[in-house]
Amino acid sequence: MIILSALLIAIGLFFFLGGSIGIIRLPDFYSRLHAAGMLDTMGLLLSMSGLTLYLVHDFTLANFLSGMKIVLIVVFVFITSPTATHAIVDAGIRAVREPWTKGNGGGNRI
Repeated sequence: MIILSALLIAIGLFFFLGGSIGIIRLPDFYSRLHAAGMLDTMGLLLSMSGLTLYLVHDFTLANFLSGMKIVLIVVFVFITSPTATHAIVDAGIRAVREPWTKGNGGGNRI
């Protein structure tokens, strides 16, 4: 159980690292926003799942309550993250941020 939780946490950290690199390296606003969305969705889900599995290993009331707090955090992020992403994309559309295409050579960099 501990090995599985460590593996999930490591995979979650890999998603955090990949998303962070994507935010820095991707060419335009929308691609960066996609990387940020994957970063918080998959990274948080996997790392918090690993942490919850680690807490279930020794079942006590304190660990159960901590696990429930982690589940509530994940639910909160899954509700607010798409809402925030939609609001940011809507602001980008209203600001006339053109998506990157091969023809424009990435001239729309921030």
